[in-house]
Amino acid sequence: MLLNRDQGQREPPRVLILCTGNSARSQMAEALLRARSGNRFEVYSAGVAPKGVHPLAVQVMAEMGIDISQARSKGVEEFLGQPMDYVITVCDNANETCPVFPGAVTRLHYSFEDPAAVTGDEAARLAVFRRVRDELDEWLQDFASHQ
Repeated sequence: MLLNRDQGQREPPRVLILCTGNSARSQMAEALLRARSGNRFEVYSAGVAPKGVHPLAVQVMAEMGIDISQARSKGVEEFLGQPMDYVITVCDNANETCPVFPGAVTRLHYSFEDPAAVTGDEAARLAVFRRVRDELDEWLQDFASHQ
């Protein structure tokens, strides 16, 4: 928890999770971190080139009981100038093009496969979405346990 100097109250750390399209990886990561950590973090996601939330991301998150059907794809520009404590990039493109956030920001990067880019039948694509979701979940649980 961070100290809000204006009011003397503790605030949860602000986390921004970035990927290219804010359609799958960062959307799933935002929802997972929020669901797994309760009020410990204030979590957002965005993309460097937002494309809209992928329907298979919505489906695989619903399988875990997490509803992202009302989520919207956001551009990173919406968060420029806002204080962030952590900026987490979940793909190499976002890591390379991530803008600078002012203040004491901790940048973390871990590249996950883009499930939205996978071709094949629906079963094969769903398998990749599920695997990436589970990899994100494991990585974010480790992140949260060390903060």
